[in-house]
Amino acid sequence: MGTVHGRRRILVTGWFSFPDGEATAGDVLALHRVEEVLRGADAAYDVVWSPGFRLEGLHFEDVDPAVYSHLVFVCGPVHGRQIEELHRRFAHCVRVAVGVSVVDAGSPAVTGFDRVLVRDAPGAEPTADLAARAPGLSARPVAGVVLTHGQHEYGPRRRHEQVAAAVTRWLAAKDCARLELETRLDAHDWRLCATPAQLESVLARLDVVVTDRLHGLVLALRAGTPALAVDPVEGGAKVTAQARACGWPALLAAEELATAGLERWWEWCLGEGRERARRIGEGFRTGARPDGADALAEALGPALRPAG
Repeated sequence: MGTVHGRRRILVTGWFSFPDGEATAGDVLALHRVEEVLRGADAAYDVVWSPGFRLEGLHFEDVDPAVYSHLVFVCGPVHGRQIEELHRRFAHCVRVAVGVSVVDAGSPAVTGFDRVLVRDAPGAEPTADLAARAPGLSARPVAGVVLTHGQHEYGPRRRHEQVAAAVTRWLAAKDCARLELETRLDAHDWRLCATPAQLESVLARLDVVVTDRLHGLVLALRAGTPALAVDPVEGGAKVTAQARACGWPALLAAEELATAGLERWWEWCLGEGRERARRIGEGFRTGARPDGADALAEALGPALRPAG
C-alpha cells in the first residue's frame, strides 16, 4: 500500500469531491469532524474537492491512487456509479465509509467498502450525523440584500443593472451570510413576506442590510439595523434624498461605486454604525424626525372639520 515518507496516507472524499457532485453545508461540516479525528491521530491525509466548488483544491484528475493506502468516504448516501468507480480506481486501498446513509446494503457501492460506519441503515440503530459534532465555527455577519432592477422612470440616468452587478459580485467574495430579501409583499407566495411586520422581524435580526432601494434603507433603519445604501440613479435621486432626511451617512453614488467605498461603509456599518442605526430607529418611533404626514391635517383643512 502507498506510503509517504514511510507513513500511510489517506484520501478523504465525499459527494463534495465529484465533478458533478455538490457541496452542502452538512457534508462539509461532516468533513471537518473527520479531519478533527485524523489530525488527532496525527494521520497524513488529503481532501478531494469538486473543481466546481473549490477550484484551488485537489481534484480527482490530479490524484495518483498509488500515493494512498486508505480511502475514506464521508457523509451522504452510499449509492451510484461515482462510488462504484472509486472502488475500482482505489481497489488497492482500505476503503471506509463514515457517517453515511445505506439504502441498499447489497449494492456494489456499499459492499465495495471494507467497513461502513453507518449514520442510518435498515435494521441499524442510527447515530448522530457527523456535522452535529463538527468543530465550532465563529459567527459571520448576516447581510440582507435588497436590490431593485426596476424604476424605469429615471430613463437614461438608470444605473440599476450596473449597481446590482457590482454589489453582488462584491458580496459574493465577502465572508458573510447573504439573505436576498424583497420589500414586495405577497400573501400567496410563501417565499415573500405577507405583512410589514414579517419583513421587519427579519430585518431586526440582521447585522447589516445592503440595498439600492429607498425602503430597503428606511425599513432597515426603522428596525435599528445599519444599511449600506447605493443610489442606483446617476446624479442621485430618492435614495440619496432619504439618506439625507434620515441623517444616514453610509451611502454611495452609482457613478462612484468602488470596492474601497463598499468595504469602508461595510466596516462602519458593522462597527459604530450599529449604534447610529439604533438611535435613528428610536427617533422614528418617538417622532423625533418630521415627515409629510405631520402637515397632512393642515393641508386637508376644511375637509377634516365636522359638517355644520
